[in-house]
Formats: sequence, structure tokens, C-alpha cells
Amino acid sequence: MRLPRRGFLHLAAGAAALAAASPAATAETYPARPVRVIVPFAPGGPTDVFARLMAQQLTEQLRAQFYVENLPGAGGNIGAGRAAQAAPDGYTLMVDGANFVVNPALYPQVPYDPDKDFEPVTVAVTAAAILTVNPSVPARSVKDLVELIKANPGKYSYASPGTGTPPHLVGELFRLTLDLDLVHVPFNGGGPAIGSAVGGHTPISFGSMAPAVPMVKDGKLRALAVTTKRRSQALPDVPTMAESGYPEIEGESWFAVVVPAGTPKDIVARLARETAKAVAAPEIKERLAALGYEPVASTPEECRAKFKTEIAKWTKVIRASGIKGE
Repeated sequence: MRLPRRGFLHLAAGAAALAAASPAATAETYPARPVRVIVPFAPGGPTDVFARLMAQQLTEQLRAQFYVENLPGAGGNIGAGRAAQAAPDGYTLMVDGANFVVNPALYPQVPYDPDKDFEPVTVAVTAAAILTVNPSVPARSVKDLVELIKANPGKYSYASPGTGTPPHLVGELFRLTLDLDLVHVPFNGGGPAIGSAVGGHTPISFGSMAPAVPMVKDGKLRALAVTTKRRSQALPDVPTMAESGYPEIEGESWFAVVVPAGTPKDIVARLARETAKAVAAPEIKERLAALGYEPVASTPEECRAKFKTEIAKWTKVIRASGIKGE
């Protein structure tokens, strides 16, 4: 059956109008069904804890379920690989940390490209790494510790939450920059690493804030410095590395939200806005502060720039140290 010319023009105009309206309609109606939030680590770790706080808040804000799916293994590579293969429709997000951008330098092969396979949404929060020592170590400042290590080559070791984690990379930056004879001892998480320092097995730790803060407050560890540009709200009396005389020793942990490449820009923009709102919510902000995390909520463009800076910085450290993913 042939349509009259007038009828055909009406149909064509209607189709064009629908196509023009679809991007806006996508943002207005999103999300229309549950949204999966992939965490490429096991439940209970800092990435998982943050993702669950964020998912709960987004569920309340957007009145649609955001649920966490843990896909651990290979230092986060398995979950990131699965996220890269997901449909780019806004119904799969991933919350990941610095390993997302440094793993390609750590491992011979990874199942994703952080630049080509994902759209950055936001760097949601950051946290310092913290340099602590067992109280038996006769160092009250970073300068004291550097002098102590140099006077006793081969004697001291430092714990980290694991190979390639931000505290480990900052520890290696510390070792390389100051030419220190210091042995790295990796652990399977921030808690065990801090526990080893508390027990004196590894007298020095470059660690995560969350497990370190209560140990410092209880006097079981001595905090010498945090590795961010500003002091941490969780331990405001602890100086930064720059204040301690070592401005080049700088780095931080962070959690970012990303989506598969090709996700509509309006959905990316809405997710960035809603995540910023979530981490600024008073109850979430309070819980993040207790864990040593501070809200950032960068724009997608700022997030992409952060990824590029981190890749360039830490790839140099990884290659200079000869670090390999486990």
C-alpha cells in the first residue's frame, strides 16, 4: 500500500521530531528500571563500602533501585572487563579506584582499556594514604624516619594494602625519590597491613586511612604524615608530606564512577549531578569523613583529566620499581 505524499511527509516529520526529542527524553525518564553497580572487589572492602553508600543514596534520590554486584578477582580486572562489555545504556555503572587506571601498567594483559572502553562520570571521593610507624620506632617526623632508614640499610620494611594499591605506589615513590633501602611487604587489604604495623612485624606502613585512624587515635600507631596536598579532616593534627619537607611525595586513593563507552551523554551528565548530590548529603558526608574520605564530585571532563594524570604519574613509578601485578 502506497501512502499519499501528504501522509508520508507527516510521518517523516513525526519521526524527525521523535529522534530530536529522544536524548532529552532519555534523561527525563532515566532510570526506568534497576541499575547495576559493579564493584570489582569482594564485599566489605573500602570500594564496596563506598559503592553501597552511594547506591543507597542514589536509590533514594532517583526512586529506582541501584544495586551492587561484586565481581572480584585479578586486582579488579575481572569486574572491569565485565563492565566494559555491558550495554552502554546507563543501567550498568562501575565504582573503582586507582587500580582501574594503573592495572594496564601492572599486568601483561587486562581485559579493558580505561580510555576507550569507558566514559568517566566522576571522581566521587578521595582519601590520603598515611605514613605511620609502630611506637617502638624512634622517629617522630618524616625527616627522623628518613635518617633512621638511611642509617640502618636493609633493616626496615613497610606494609601496604597490596601490590599496586595507592598506598603501595606512594611508598615506592617515597623509596625511589629518597633512595632508601626499604623493603615492601604487601598484604591482602588495608586492615591486615595496619595490623602488621601495630604488631611491629612491619614497623612502617603506608596505609589506608579507614583502618589507620582508630589505631592512631588509640596510640597503637604514630602518624607521621598524610600524602595529600591538604591535611585530612579525620586526623587534622597530622602534617602533610609537603609540610614535612617532602612535597614530591604526593598521592591519594580515590573512587570513581564510570560507565561503558557509548552511554548517552545526557545520562552521564545526570549521573555526575546525582552522585555529587549523593556525596554531599549530610549523613553520607559524615560517614565518609569517619572513613577518611572527602567528597570531590568532579565533572566528567575533570574525571577524564584525572585519569590521564594518574596513568602518566604512576606508570613511571611502576616501571622504575619493576612492580608486577599478582
